[in-house]
Amino acid sequence: MAVPDLEVDRYPIGRFERPRGPLDAAARATFIDAIGATPATIRSLVERLDDRQLDSPYRAGGWTIRQVVHHVPDSHMNMYIRMKLAVTEDVPTIKPYDEGRWAELPDGRSAPISMSLDLLDALHRRWVTLLRALSAQQFERTFIHPELGSVALFEALAMYAWHGRHHTAHIRNALSR
Repeated sequence: MAVPDLEVDRYPIGRFERPRGPLDAAARATFIDAIGATPATIRSLVERLDDRQLDSPYRAGGWTIRQVVHHVPDSHMNMYIRMKLAVTEDVPTIKPYDEGRWAELPDGRSAPISMSLDLLDALHRRWVTLLRALSAQQFERTFIHPELGSVALFEALAMYAWHGRHHTAHIRNALSR
């Protein structure tokens, strides 16, 4: 029996790598398009799943598909707000949250996924509208994350394009088992 590759199971598209410098307009557009596509991609993968499938973990010791579906809008709402703070305030320090504990709350463990799918869709429409309107200079604005240090909006943009693909890959992997 093959031993699972825990790194690949946990990071099926690889770990996020921060961009080394500001992104050009084409790179920003590619990442914004990826963020814009995330809700429809996730919905297409999960909307017909039954509770047994939704309550299956995507990897040994990992969250269930349901928890992943609820996690994505939780995380993306936080980043949307962080980005708005960075655009409207001078180098704000943001508050991190314990995503693992959020995933264990009743809404993360058992709520219908339709709520989070609808929330993700609406959130991403707003977020993409904001992102498409930001200037190159605004993408260089920063916030302070207590664990990551200074984060430029172009880095956060790349991170959250990756984040959507990362969790989409978790769902795909769970469904292929």
